[in-house]
Amino acid sequence: MQVDENATTDVIKRLRRAEGQIRGVISMLEEGRDCADVVTQLAAVSRALDRAGFKIIASGLQQCLSAEDGDDQSVNLERMEKLFMSLA
Repeated sequence: MQVDENATTDVIKRLRRAEGQIRGVISMLEEGRDCADVVTQLAAVSRALDRAGFKIIASGLQQCLSAEDGDDQSVNLERMEKLFMSLA
């Protein structure tokens, strides 16, 4: 599966944001921050990773659907991503 270049750029941005959030969680743990704050930040990291994964899945699905239809029909990638997110 080849991921669309625009989707790849977006996924990389999301993963870098998650990377920064993970560093923040590590710092919070090292500083002995409140458990609720740490869990809240972990939940944000989890959502960021889910969104990156769903973006990749949606891009791959778009390619599969386009190949099946045999024409240049454009599938709304953002709509598919929202549908995937509603299942999470």
